[in-house]
Amino acid sequence: MAIKIVYCLRRKPGISREEFQRYWLDVHGPMVKARGEAIGMRRYVQSHAVETPMNAALAGARGGLESYDGVMEGWWDSEDEALAALSTAEGQAAGAELLADEGKFIDFDRSPIFMTREHVIY
Repeated sequence: MAIKIVYCLRRKPGISREEFQRYWLDVHGPMVKARGEAIGMRRYVQSHAVETPMNAALAGARGGLESYDGVMEGWWDSEDEALAALSTAEGQAAGAELLADEGKFIDFDRSPIFMTREHVIY
């Protein structure tokens, strides 16, 4: 059964949302694509937060927290396949390179990351 990583991203202090999203899309995104095979990831999606009055309404109706700057989703065919790919020397090197790059623009302390299984309702 497929497994997915979800990463709710907040930018580092001193970086504008525009700078964060540009770097994430134009620099980090291609890095992930180039290393996708090494880490065994079969799909990678970036969802960039947009500025809209709907954000305040949605958060207000739910007593919401500060919004994220974006959400990353990455898929593997199974947890075993993810672990196998990430356990190889090539997978570990690729993962280390991606993590080092993330440290340039992501506030790790405020960016939760977790594994999920999708349940498509419709």
